Amino acid sequence: MCSLCGVLAGRGHWTEPSSHPEAFEDRQATHTWHRERQDRTRLANKVLRHYGLALSDWSGSSQVLRGPTGKTVLVENLNEMWAAAEILVGRRCNPLDEALLAALEPVDGARG
Repeated sequence: MCSLCGVLAGRGHWTEPSSHPEAFEDRQATHTWHRERQDRTRLANKVLRHYGLALSDWSGSSQVLRGPTGKTVLVENLNEMWAAAEILVGRRCNPLDEALLAALEPVDGARG
């Protein structure tokens, strides 16, 4: 299947509110699926920055993961993102890495 067809026919991932709208019913008044997607991307980038990677939205249906060398990969969900991240950096990306967790800690009580 071509990548464009995959994007157009992609299935909802469990992290996407559209895959389980009933789980997000109470939040629909104040949050939109687009805002929640932006929030997830922002949080993922805090972790990915540790590995020299960056994630950005692509057309509201997929995301582009950029590696430290400029190589990009189109991903549909967080599972695909982690697998692609490891390929782009050439090593395992451990979200429980002590150096990563220390980098994510707030400095002087600041909120991140």
